[in-house]
Amino acid sequence: MPADPWLVLAAGAVEAATGYPQRLHARLPHPVAWIAAALRGLEIRLNRGGARTRRLAGAASLALVAGGAALAGHGLERLLAGPAWGFAAAAVAGSLGLAARSLHDHVAAVDRALSAGDLPGARAAVGRIVGRDVGGLDETGVAAAALESLAESFNDGVAAPLAWFLVGGLAGLFAYKAVNTADSLIGHRDERYRWFGWPAARTDDLMNLLPARLAGGLLALAGGGGWRVMFRDAGRHASPNAGWPEAAMAGALRVRLGGPVAYDGEPHHRAALGEGPPPTPADLRRGLALYRRALALAALALLVGGLAWRR
Repeated sequence: MPADPWLVLAAGAVEAATGYPQRLHARLPHPVAWIAAALRGLEIRLNRGGARTRRLAGAASLALVAGGAALAGHGLERLLAGPAWGFAAAAVAGSLGLAARSLHDHVAAVDRALSAGDLPGARAAVGRIVGRDVGGLDETGVAAAALESLAESFNDGVAAPLAWFLVGGLAGLFAYKAVNTADSLIGHRDERYRWFGWPAARTDDLMNLLPARLAGGLLALAGGGGWRVMFRDAGRHASPNAGWPEAAMAGALRVRLGGPVAYDGEPHHRAALGEGPPPTPADLRRGLALYRRALALAALALLVGGLAWRR
């Protein structure tokens, strides 16, 4: 069932204030780690046979994990519906599906290293949030990688979870996180995951279809521009969704993102997004400020939505 926008806002406030503390994670791993462990176990046992068998096994595994997450969210909602402290507990539970603070902290670590002139440290920091080869990146390459990750993850870690929380409550939020985690783990086109991960990749594409465009719109609105670049260049991206926030970020900052990268030593061509110069470390700092303004706009929308909800 749909969630109270103020509950979603409260969950966002909890996550922004605390994140998921590393000390807590060391003792009680984040629920995403549980999802990942379940998926790895199923993949090891079921990813065998021909293409059709692997695809069916992948679909069954995804349904089991995402369905289990949705049932857990629904059960938790029912459990917390009665007590006076239920709203606060539901906000804490909802914060587990959001990653606004975590994303900001990871990208800010790249910014700090670049600002200090520590290129090896900046490469190491950006290597924690991107999959491309980072050993040969210069300052511009590091800044571009961080901005692209910031933009794409604004959807995956913020806009899409908020949207699914709103329309489906904790059940919708947890189901989305399960699907998105599955896509990250097994939604690849290499030989091992080509068929087993296909259902996860396609389901993730579908669940992000509208949120990604919302994320791009929030970035363009927060940046006071970028709409033209977003609508023109989003379709150039290999992903049906990631291009929207990335192109909006490029347009709002008036820089060029995308372009050639390497994965495991193999060069990959990517279309350019935007029409400005490559980003500098100063542009990364501007991107973080833009991200914070987009978060504020999302919070304002939830606040206004909560007022309408109570009418």
